[in-house]
Amino acid sequence: MTVHGKVVAITGAGRGIGRATALHLAARGARVVLGARSETELLDVAQEIERAGGEAALRSTDVTRRTDLESLIRLGRDRFGRVDVIVNNAGIGPISRFDALRVEDWDAMIDVNLRGALYGIAAALPVFAQQGKGHVINVISTAGLKIVPTMGVYAATKNALRTATEALRQEAGAKLRVTEVSPGFIDTSFADSSITDPDVKAMINRQKERLAISPNAIARAIAFAIEQPEDVEIGSVVVRPTAQD
Repeated sequence: MTVHGKVVAITGAGRGIGRATALHLAARGARVVLGARSETELLDVAQEIERAGGEAALRSTDVTRRTDLESLIRLGRDRFGRVDVIVNNAGIGPISRFDALRVEDWDAMIDVNLRGALYGIAAALPVFAQQGKGHVINVISTAGLKIVPTMGVYAATKNALRTATEALRQEAGAKLRVTEVSPGFIDTSFADSSITDPDVKAMINRQKERLAISPNAIARAIAFAIEQPEDVEIGSVVVRPTAQD
């Protein structure tokens, strides 16, 4: 039961949950393959890992481009010889009411939150099949478990991924593990970096000040799923603030 020596590819690794997960896994001996759009942020994460004695590789990755995900997985194999886990974490949340008609934001959420994770799965599965084992971890959201105003499209993308994750789990057989992790309100720059509606952004930031917990909580949950024996699969984990409804 260990993550030591595992090779873990992580999307959205430059900040928030992805960054926390990369640092936590690397501190426990995993070798991490970092993907995100900002190479500057990835360099900061990789340098922090390497200063602490860990190993990291990085590649600028836009999850809306399938070839970028294939390149990220290829980097892991070229650098470390294999890829044991993919954490499909990249996501955006420019949430708003439907009648705000921010259709471009809807399209972006579909492309990143759903299509991006599917591209990650498509890139990893052939490698896992060749290796005879692997682990897909999809970061979803409690927004899909409790539907609230302004989060309709965001929750829809997350629940579509939840459905795909469960179908993959049923198809996976004995050698492929599949896990969904649903974070609640997490203390990240999520609102400032992706929400385009100023009123909704202000509301989310107020809730964050009142409720949010550290992204390290999600990193620990991901590590818990990875470190189980090969014949044990953690299918679903929900991690939320104690005070969250």
